[in-house]
Amino acid sequence: MRAVIQRVTRAAVHIGGLEHSAIGPGFVVLAGVARGDQEADVTYLADKVANLRVLADDAGRMNRSVLDTGGEVLLVSQFTLIADTRKGRRPSFIGAEAPDRAARLIEDLGEALIARGVPVRTGIFQAEMKVELVNDGPVTIVIDSHDRRTPRRQA
Repeated sequence: MRAVIQRVTRAAVHIGGLEHSAIGPGFVVLAGVARGDQEADVTYLADKVANLRVLADDAGRMNRSVLDTGGEVLLVSQFTLIADTRKGRRPSFIGAEAPDRAARLIEDLGEALIARGVPVRTGIFQAEMKVELVNDGPVTIVIDSHDRRTPRRQA
């Protein structure tokens, strides 16, 4: 699973011109499911998102998590995060998980965040959504659960 986490002061999802869900300070989490992802990927991302220390402490340093601050998460599925752009100009989405399985894993991610004490709002899987947000910082972090499987080489 791959997630783009954006620190926000507020965010909302609109579907069909109507506000579907909204949050105050916290994270917008755009999440994509790759073919073969498992519950271990969900657990890894939920732990990372819930405990990611990029919210400001009293001194203004990035030192607090959404758990520490009572922040919220707006979780939006986004299969395009799994795009392969290595060849040509049109991205390939062949590495994305089948929709029924991907929907279940995105739902599991939301439930895992809630179980950790994080308030979660969501979009609707496969809906045409408009995501509105005020990026705070801006702070944007990319987390890929596959990175935990392969150690990074030191530069």
